[in-house]
Amino acid sequence: MGRPERHATIADVAALAGVSVGTASKALNGRGSLREETRTRVREAARQLSFQANAGARSLHSGRTYTVGMITTDTIGRFSIPVLMGAEDALGAGEMSIFLCDGRDDPIREQYYVKTLLSRRVDGIIVTGRRTEARMSIGRDLPVPVVYAFISSSDPQDCSVVPDEESGARKAVEHLLAVGRTRIAHVTGPEHHNSARVRAAAALDRLAGEGLDLVAPPLFGGWSEAWGRQAVGILLAGRTEFDAVFCGSDQIARGVGDALRAAGRRVPQDVALVGFDNWDVMTEGAQPPLTSVDMDLEGLGRSAAERLLAAINGTASPGRHPHPCRLVVRGSTIVPPA
Repeated sequence: MGRPERHATIADVAALAGVSVGTASKALNGRGSLREETRTRVREAARQLSFQANAGARSLHSGRTYTVGMITTDTIGRFSIPVLMGAEDALGAGEMSIFLCDGRDDPIREQYYVKTLLSRRVDGIIVTGRRTEARMSIGRDLPVPVVYAFISSSDPQDCSVVPDEESGARKAVEHLLAVGRTRIAHVTGPEHHNSARVRAAAALDRLAGEGLDLVAPPLFGGWSEAWGRQAVGILLAGRTEFDAVFCGSDQIARGVGDALRAAGRRVPQDVALVGFDNWDVMTEGAQPPLTSVDMDLEGLGRSAAERLLAAINGTASPGRHPHPCRLVVRGSTIVPPA
């Protein structure tokens, strides 16, 4: 039988890098006041030796477990999965792992997960969900920092990273104005839904800044293609003149586009169309492809994780932190050249 393979130790890394064991440990754990050249040399030595830090020893040394809990209420995952992917990107760089818990909109289940995560001595918790409404804090005076991502906490002392939906809606309206559309309708989701109200108010405000108004009051309904088709019927039945429709979601916009084609209205020649969410299943499947507002959910997840890491290291950032949206322009608003 051959000898068992010997794994490199921190002492081996220190010897190859020409530093003390203590300096090697600080360089690999991101601690201490070391020159960047020293850190780089130690990391290169660790790479050459295929050195793997002992997670248990690292935890005992630092008092941390290098784990983070994530509690979500988004059972579908439409919004929480991109947020999770972005958070993993940021946390993975620090060799931290995530425990994902599905609270299912059940306060009892959620508190059970909070207690379970704390019993596992996680270093922090991220709370996310499928709606941007402010929600109750998961608890005051918890022993670890908490960051809310996509959703926000009703406690102003909590840290919440949320999409800047107001800015996104303004960008949609500004784009429609830039391509020469001035008779704009707005079709969106349920009026009790925070995102529907925020996006509608921002669209109205941006138009007012140009001395304009929507061609009709905002049409509130469901987050569905069926509602989009129905809303077009309402506009046409009322003989409303419009040359653009800004929709509160991509699903609604798909339904609006279908109904416009059925009524003989061309997109974008007769009516320009903008959605919200930049959901590729909807935007790429639309005919023509749909211009839409992207909330950059992965970027939002990275930002939330970075703020959590900062809080774990002693630099908290309480309050509400808007994350910028961007407009992705496609064929539904740009008339092709003749």
